[in-house]
Amino acid sequence: MIFRSNVKVNIGLKVIGIRSDGYHNISTIFQELDCGDILKIHNKNTGFELSSNLDSVPLNKKNTCYRAYRIIKDLFPSAIKGLSVHIAKQIPPGTGLGAGSSNGATLLKAIKKIYNLNISNTELEKLSSQFSADAPFFINGKTQKGSGKGDVLENISRPFEGKFLMVLPNFSISTKWAFDKLKNQLKKIDNDNSFESVFHTKKSINNVKFFENDFERIVIPTYPEIGKIKTGLTEFGAIFSSLSGTGSTVFGVFNDETSAKEAELFFRNKYQTYLTNPI
Repeated sequence: MIFRSNVKVNIGLKVIGIRSDGYHNISTIFQELDCGDILKIHNKNTGFELSSNLDSVPLNKKNTCYRAYRIIKDLFPSAIKGLSVHIAKQIPPGTGLGAGSSNGATLLKAIKKIYNLNISNTELEKLSSQFSADAPFFINGKTQKGSGKGDVLENISRPFEGKFLMVLPNFSISTKWAFDKLKNQLKKIDNDNSFESVFHTKKSINNVKFFENDFERIVIPTYPEIGKIKTGLTEFGAIFSSLSGTGSTVFGVFNDETSAKEAELFFRNKYQTYLTNPI
């Protein structure tokens, strides 16, 4: 059985403050995109077997699929038998696209389907939050507002429109490093804008120019190549370009598919690129 494990981008990301549990309260809009990794799943009589096409992917408790299986197996010890899971990775870690979180959440949904488990998606969201702050988003995906540490979700029925071009630099960025650096600047950041105004219209959410990612002020000075990619996307006609999450992926939203393809042709000579659609 084959299950798609799609990625997401953050359209706007505001850091509101530090929580008592060590996480940060955020405000963001998650947008699922039509690309990502693939999970190939086969039934086994007993046990859990995990493999990947990349040697760099951990196959132990550090892997979200490993943790997802153990968490749901503990809830349904007799109903769930063994599984063999192969992760066909396309998206590297440290890119701000939530690929690892998506892998674990996708496996939870797959196990529910394979074994016809009596568990709601709301319960799956709670389970997935045990291994990743943004994994709950991937249970229902599409377009959602995220708050809390990213696990308090509100469905948005009006998705962003356009062609999304993702440009992945040849380096990753540590989420922990980014949050640690941002701590020193929290007082300098206007944290009142939590994107509430975008929900006061019945039209599609295309006012993307009002969305900002707080991490850009940390990441771009340290990794100026990201700033150049962002500028380049705008010069090719993107109506919006931004860092996704804490990076390193930069994405542009295009109203014109021709311009998006021209940009993709330019950037793919040097970077891994994906030209895709919102779901």
